Amino acid sequence: MRLLLIEDDTEAAQYLTKGLVESGHLVDHVDNGQDGLHLALSAEYDVLIVDRMLPGRDGLSIIRLLRADNNFTPTLILSALGDVDDRVEGLQAGGDDYLVKPYAFTELLARLEALKRRQPVNRKSTNKLILADLEMDLLGHKVTRNNQPIHLQPRELRLLEFLLQHVDQVVTRTMLLEQVWDLHFDPQTNVIDTQISRLRSKIDKGFEQPLLHTIRGRGYQLSAKR
Repeated sequence: MRLLLIEDDTEAAQYLTKGLVESGHLVDHVDNGQDGLHLALSAEYDVLIVDRMLPGRDGLSIIRLLRADNNFTPTLILSALGDVDDRVEGLQAGGDDYLVKPYAFTELLARLEALKRRQPVNRKSTNKLILADLEMDLLGHKVTRNNQPIHLQPRELRLLEFLLQHVDQVVTRTMLLEQVWDLHFDPQTNVIDTQISRLRSKIDKGFEQPLLHTIRGRGYQLSAKR
């Protein structure tokens, strides 16, 4: 993998870079948020590793700006702030995973591999996910149905991508919490129902064939067979 490490702690960055390179990865390292944002916007990486507290620009603002620019490179947040509220804030900012310092290198490596493995399995080409007349361009972060553009928010894009990766399968709330929100606990809110409702209204409303279905008591399913 090609990785971008944005970490201002010199000793921690050297240790992490050394371990990642020894594990076969290519690593670019910067020690401040402004340079990190510039590199993340100007080059292509498989995963970003972003410290939360940085000089120049903090890690969460970097992620928010990337997502606003339709850059959805998987991002692992590193932080000494480990409370539930801190983790939730990081994930809501657009982070894909959150690792609290101090951490074991083997765990960080496993999380990076897991982020990289989130690859679509039902692609028509290397950069598209398609179901019936619904199409997602993964590189351009664009969605169309019957060639009509559909405008989705970043979380809606992630949700649709995950559903397209599991076409015809029943996707549970737990799966969505872990894979789309990166939460390994139930926040006891209706956030999933709300996002599903918004996504359904955008991809199904006005079209003859509904694609997004609620499977009562089990979860949700994206399918053209029903």
